[in-house]
Amino acid sequence: MEFVISHLVKNYGSKQVLKDVDFVFEEGKIYGLLGRNGAGKTTFFNCINGDTDINSGEFYLRGNDSNEKISIAPEDIGYLVSTPTVPEFMTGREFLKFFIEVHEEVKPEKTLDEYFDYMMIPEDDRDRLLKDYSHGTKNKMQMLLNIIAAPKLMLLDEPLTSLDVIIAEEMKNVIRAQKQGRITIFSTHLLDVAVDLCDQIVLLHNGKLEPIDKSNLGDAAFKDKIIAALRDQDNA
Repeated sequence: MEFVISHLVKNYGSKQVLKDVDFVFEEGKIYGLLGRNGAGKTTFFNCINGDTDINSGEFYLRGNDSNEKISIAPEDIGYLVSTPTVPEFMTGREFLKFFIEVHEEVKPEKTLDEYFDYMMIPEDDRDRLLKDYSHGTKNKMQMLLNIIAAPKLMLLDEPLTSLDVIIAEEMKNVIRAQKQGRITIFSTHLLDVAVDLCDQIVLLHNGKLEPIDKSNLGDAAFKDKIIAALRDQDNA
Protein backbone atom coordinates (compact mmCIF):
# COMPACT_ATOMS: atom_id res chain seq x y z
CA MET A 1 0.00 0.00 0.00
CA GLU A 2 1.13 3.53 -0.79
CA PHE A 3 -0.16 7.01 -0.03
CA VAL A 4 0.10 9.13 -3.16
CA ILE A 5 0.02 12.93 -3.29
CA SER A 6 -0.30 14.51 -6.72
CA HIS A 7 -0.01 18.24 -7.52
CA LEU A 8 -1.36 19.34 -4.14
CA VAL A 9 -1.77 23.11 -3.81
CA LYS A 10 -2.97 25.09 -0.80
CA ASN A 11 -3.11 28.88 -0.62
CA TYR A 12 -4.35 31.27 2.02
CA GLY A 13 -5.22 34.31 -0.06
CA SER A 14 -2.03 35.37 -1.83
CA LYS A 15 0.18 33.24 0.44
CA GLN A 16 1.19 29.90 -1.07
CA VAL A 17 1.70 27.30 1.66
CA LEU A 18 1.83 24.10 -0.43
CA LYS A 19 3.10 24.43 -4.01
CA ASP A 20 2.35 21.59 -6.42
CA VAL A 21 3.36 18.88 -3.92
CA ASP A 22 4.09 15.41 -5.36
CA PHE A 23 5.17 12.52 -3.17
CA VAL A 24 4.63 8.80 -2.54
CA PHE A 25 4.71 7.43 1.02
CA GLU A 26 5.18 3.67 1.45
CA GLU A 27 3.62 1.32 3.96
CA GLY A 28 5.76 0.11 6.85
CA LYS A 29 7.94 3.22 7.12
CA ILE A 30 7.98 6.19 9.47
CA TYR A 31 8.46 9.38 7.48
CA GLY A 32 9.84 12.39 9.29
CA LEU A 33 8.21 15.56 7.99
CA LEU A 34 10.86 18.10 8.91
CA GLY A 35 10.28 21.83 8.76
CA ARG A 36 10.50 25.05 10.72
CA ASN A 37 7.56 26.19 12.82
CA GLY A 38 5.22 27.87 10.34
CA ALA A 39 6.52 25.89 7.37
CA GLY A 40 3.08 24.40 6.73
CA LYS A 41 3.33 20.98 8.42
CA THR A 42 0.00 21.31 10.22
CA THR A 43 -1.64 22.76 7.09
CA PHE A 44 -0.36 19.74 5.15
CA PHE A 45 -1.91 17.38 7.70
CA ASN A 46 -5.17 19.32 7.80
CA CYS A 47 -5.48 19.08 4.02
CA ILE A 48 -5.06 15.30 4.17
CA ASN A 49 -7.39 14.98 7.15
CA GLY A 50 -10.11 17.01 5.43
CA ASP A 51 -10.08 19.79 8.02
CA THR A 52 -8.87 22.27 5.37
CA ASP A 53 -9.99 22.57 1.76
CA ILE A 54 -7.30 22.32 -0.91
CA ASN A 55 -7.02 24.56 -3.96
CA SER A 56 -6.08 21.78 -6.37
CA GLY A 57 -4.49 18.36 -6.65
CA GLU A 58 -5.40 15.01 -5.15
CA PHE A 59 -4.27 12.32 -2.75
CA TYR A 60 -5.28 8.69 -2.43
CA LEU A 61 -4.19 5.23 -1.35
CA ARG A 62 -2.77 2.82 -3.89
CA GLY A 63 -2.73 -0.95 -3.51
CA ASN A 64 -0.73 -3.53 -5.42
CA ASP A 65 -2.26 -2.37 -8.70
CA SER A 66 -0.33 0.78 -9.61
CA ASN A 67 -3.35 2.08 -11.53
CA GLU A 68 -5.80 1.63 -8.65
CA LYS A 69 -6.82 4.77 -6.76
CA ILE A 70 -8.46 4.12 -3.39
CA SER A 71 -10.27 7.09 -1.88
CA ILE A 72 -9.35 7.82 1.73
CA ALA A 73 -12.22 7.51 4.20
CA PRO A 74 -12.20 9.27 7.60
CA GLU A 75 -11.68 5.94 9.39
CA ASP A 76 -8.50 5.39 7.33
CA ILE A 77 -6.78 8.31 9.06
CA GLY A 78 -5.40 8.59 12.58
CA TYR A 79 -4.41 12.10 13.65
CA LEU A 80 -2.38 12.97 16.75
CA VAL A 81 -1.75 16.57 17.76
CA SER A 82 0.84 17.97 20.14
CA THR A 83 -1.78 19.24 22.60
CA PRO A 84 -4.52 16.61 22.92
CA THR A 85 -8.12 17.51 23.73
CA VAL A 86 -9.91 14.95 25.90
CA PRO A 87 -13.31 14.90 27.67
CA GLU A 88 -12.11 15.86 31.12
CA PHE A 89 -15.34 14.72 32.82
CA MET A 90 -14.62 11.09 31.88
CA THR A 91 -12.16 8.64 33.35
CA GLY A 92 -9.61 7.02 31.07
CA ARG A 93 -11.51 3.74 31.12
CA GLU A 94 -14.85 5.44 30.39
CA PHE A 95 -13.28 7.31 27.48
CA LEU A 96 -11.99 4.12 25.85
CA LYS A 97 -15.36 2.38 26.32
CA PHE A 98 -17.18 5.36 24.81
CA PHE A 99 -14.80 5.51 21.85
CA ILE A 100 -15.30 1.82 21.06
CA GLU A 101 -19.09 2.05 21.42
CA VAL A 102 -19.37 5.09 19.15
CA HIS A 103 -17.10 3.65 16.45
CA GLU A 104 -18.91 0.45 15.54
CA GLU A 105 -16.35 -0.34 12.85
CA VAL A 106 -13.63 -0.66 15.50
CA LYS A 107 -12.95 -4.24 16.57
CA PRO A 108 -10.65 -4.26 19.63
CA GLU A 109 -8.16 -7.11 19.76
CA LYS A 110 -7.32 -6.69 23.46
CA THR A 111 -9.09 -5.94 26.73
CA LEU A 112 -9.01 -2.36 27.99
CA ASP A 113 -6.48 -3.22 30.67
CA GLU A 114 -4.25 -4.90 28.09
CA TYR A 115 -4.32 -1.68 26.05
CA PHE A 116 -3.52 0.35 29.16
CA ASP A 117 -0.65 -2.02 29.92
CA TYR A 118 0.67 -1.68 26.37
CA MET A 119 0.80 2.12 26.73
CA MET A 120 2.31 1.82 30.24
CA ILE A 121 -0.53 3.79 31.81
CA PRO A 122 -0.46 3.00 35.57
CA GLU A 123 -3.40 1.13 37.08
CA ASP A 124 -4.24 3.95 39.48
CA ASP A 125 -4.63 6.36 36.52
CA ARG A 126 -7.10 4.25 34.55
CA ASP A 127 -10.15 5.15 36.64
CA ARG A 128 -9.16 8.75 37.35
CA LEU A 129 -10.76 11.69 35.55
CA LEU A 130 -8.90 12.73 32.40
CA LYS A 131 -8.70 16.29 33.72
CA ASP A 132 -6.23 15.02 36.30
CA TYR A 133 -3.99 13.32 33.71
CA SER A 134 -0.58 14.74 32.94
CA HIS A 135 0.10 16.15 29.48
CA GLY A 136 2.14 13.05 28.65
CA THR A 137 -0.58 10.62 29.76
CA LYS A 138 -3.16 12.52 27.71
CA ASN A 139 -0.87 12.06 24.71
CA LYS A 140 -0.68 8.35 25.48
CA MET A 141 -4.49 8.17 25.57
CA GLN A 142 -4.66 9.91 22.20
CA MET A 143 -2.19 7.41 20.78
CA LEU A 144 -4.13 4.54 22.32
CA LEU A 145 -7.33 5.54 20.49
CA ASN A 146 -5.47 5.29 17.21
CA ILE A 147 -3.94 1.94 18.10
CA ILE A 148 -7.42 0.59 18.79
CA ALA A 149 -8.84 2.11 15.58
CA ALA A 150 -5.88 0.78 13.51
CA PRO A 151 -6.01 3.38 10.69
CA LYS A 152 -4.13 2.85 7.43
CA LEU A 153 -2.57 6.32 7.56
CA MET A 154 -1.18 7.79 10.78
CA LEU A 155 -0.50 11.53 10.98
CA LEU A 156 1.57 12.55 14.01
CA ASP A 157 1.79 16.33 14.39
CA GLU A 158 4.69 16.97 16.80
CA PRO A 159 3.26 14.52 19.39
CA LEU A 160 6.48 14.50 21.46
CA THR A 161 6.46 18.27 22.07
CA SER A 162 6.60 19.15 25.78
CA LEU A 163 6.86 15.51 26.90
CA ASP A 164 9.41 14.54 29.52
CA VAL A 165 12.31 12.36 28.43
CA ILE A 166 10.89 9.06 29.72
CA ILE A 167 7.43 9.44 28.17
CA ALA A 168 8.94 10.70 24.91
CA GLU A 169 11.07 7.54 24.67
CA GLU A 170 8.06 5.35 25.51
CA MET A 171 6.05 7.07 22.77
CA LYS A 172 8.87 6.59 20.26
CA ASN A 173 8.92 2.87 20.99
CA VAL A 174 5.15 2.61 20.52
CA ILE A 175 5.33 4.52 17.21
CA ARG A 176 8.09 2.19 15.97
CA ALA A 177 6.09 -0.88 17.03
CA GLN A 178 2.97 0.36 15.20
CA LYS A 179 4.53 1.16 11.82
CA GLN A 180 3.97 -2.23 10.17
CA GLY A 181 0.85 -2.43 8.02
CA ARG A 182 0.35 1.33 7.88
CA ILE A 183 1.84 4.57 6.58
CA THR A 184 3.18 6.85 9.30
CA ILE A 185 4.05 10.54 8.82
CA PHE A 186 5.65 12.21 11.84
CA SER A 187 6.08 15.98 11.74
CA THR A 188 8.77 17.72 13.75
CA HIS A 189 10.94 20.83 13.71
CA LEU A 190 13.76 18.96 15.48
CA LEU A 191 16.33 17.33 13.20
CA ASP A 192 17.73 15.03 15.90
CA VAL A 193 14.26 13.62 16.68
CA ALA A 194 13.65 12.93 12.99
CA VAL A 195 17.01 11.17 12.64
CA ASP A 196 16.44 9.03 15.75
CA LEU A 197 12.86 7.92 15.03
CA CYS A 198 12.21 7.99 11.31
CA ASP A 199 13.13 5.64 8.47
CA GLN A 200 13.08 8.43 5.91
CA ILE A 201 13.17 12.20 6.26
CA VAL A 202 11.22 14.58 4.05
CA LEU A 203 11.94 18.30 4.17
CA LEU A 204 8.97 20.66 3.84
CA HIS A 205 10.75 23.61 2.29
CA ASN A 206 9.26 26.53 0.38
CA GLY A 207 5.96 24.71 0.02
CA LYS A 208 7.34 21.48 -1.43
CA LEU A 209 8.44 18.09 -0.12
CA GLU A 210 12.08 17.17 -0.65
CA PRO A 211 13.41 13.71 0.39
CA ILE A 212 16.67 13.67 2.33
CA ASP A 213 19.22 10.87 2.19
CA LYS A 214 19.39 9.88 5.86
CA SER A 215 22.76 8.20 5.39
CA ASN A 216 24.31 11.64 4.93
CA LEU A 217 23.03 13.02 8.21
CA GLY A 218 26.11 11.92 10.10
CA ASP A 219 28.08 14.46 8.11
CA ALA A 220 28.19 17.84 9.84
CA ALA A 221 28.38 19.74 6.56
CA PHE A 222 25.25 18.01 5.31
CA LYS A 223 23.39 18.90 8.50
CA ASP A 224 24.53 22.49 8.12
CA LYS A 225 23.13 22.48 4.58
CA ILE A 226 19.71 21.35 5.83
CA ILE A 227 19.69 23.96 8.59
CA ALA A 228 20.65 26.64 6.08
CA ALA A 229 17.78 25.58 3.80
CA LEU A 230 15.34 25.79 6.69
CA ARG A 231 16.71 29.20 7.65
CA ASP A 232 16.35 30.44 4.07
CA GLN A 233 12.68 29.49 4.20
CA ASP A 234 12.03 32.38 6.56
CA ASN A 235 13.25 34.77 3.88
CA ALA A 236 11.38 33.13 0.97
